[in-house]
Amino acid sequence: MGVSEFEDGFEDGQVLRDREQLEALQLGEELLSAQIAALEPRAAVSVSEATSINDAIRLMLDNKIGAVLVVRNGHAVGIFTERDVLQRVAISGIDRSCSVAAVMTPHPDVLALEDSIAFALNLMIARGFRHIPIVDKAHRPVAVLSLREVVHYIVSLMPKRVLNLPPEPRLGIAKTPDGG
Repeated sequence: MGVSEFEDGFEDGQVLRDREQLEALQLGEELLSAQIAALEPRAAVSVSEATSINDAIRLMLDNKIGAVLVVRNGHAVGIFTERDVLQRVAISGIDRSCSVAAVMTPHPDVLALEDSIAFALNLMIARGFRHIPIVDKAHRPVAVLSLREVVHYIVSLMPKRVLNLPPEPRLGIAKTPDGG
């Protein structure tokens, strides 16, 4: 016996929901198993504790980055971020020729390239970080992982679902393949 249009439409909708659930499970598994190294995070830009606040800010601007690591004897001892600029420099009126050590976040949480992306994302969300230093076994800076890199990776795992969204959030779902 034939399938009615109603039943056919329902089956198509169910298949779509099943496919979306499968994609969500695959995304979750990918995040749980993939290591930070898969993100190829940007190499760490480091400054010494004696670097002036102004020079650290200039370095961030010149490199178009949101954070620099502060190092002592080649080991990460702090991080100086955009948030530090806003909360500890801009409002306080501190002399920007002072050492970055005066306004950095000391002893930041760090991760390794072998740690999972899911763990990094959890740490970022739970503690409100936008940047996490990535260090080697000797605690030497390797990279700085940004939330932007994590989001970019997630989007790369499901490009059709994200990149094919309508240009305005309230437009809804396109009714035809050409967006009409």
